[in-house]
Amino acid sequence: MFGLIGKMKAQPQKRDELLEILLAGTEAMPGCLSYIIAKDPSDADALWITEVWDDEANHKASLSLPAVQAAIARARPLIAGFEPSITTEPVGGVGLPRQIP
Repeated sequence: MFGLIGKMKAQPQKRDELLEILLAGTEAMPGCLSYIIAKDPSDADALWITEVWDDEANHKASLSLPAVQAAIARARPLIAGFEPSITTEPVGGVGLPRQIP
């Protein structure tokens, strides 16, 4: 499995609008096992995105999907920036198949 954890900063007071766009653009992504968007309780403009994919190739391919491209285009003006993301190797958990290390 392939995982990413990243922090996205919205333009001031645009987090909820950005959140709605991101949630609407995350359906039907082949190979996506989990895509969680969470509000940062200590930063009113920040979102945390945690992704789990069956492999890195499907993650990369998802960026070309029409729904994802449309969400990116709509969201871009609302994004103030990104903090460095972290790549992970998920091994299982609630809702995920267990991977033998």
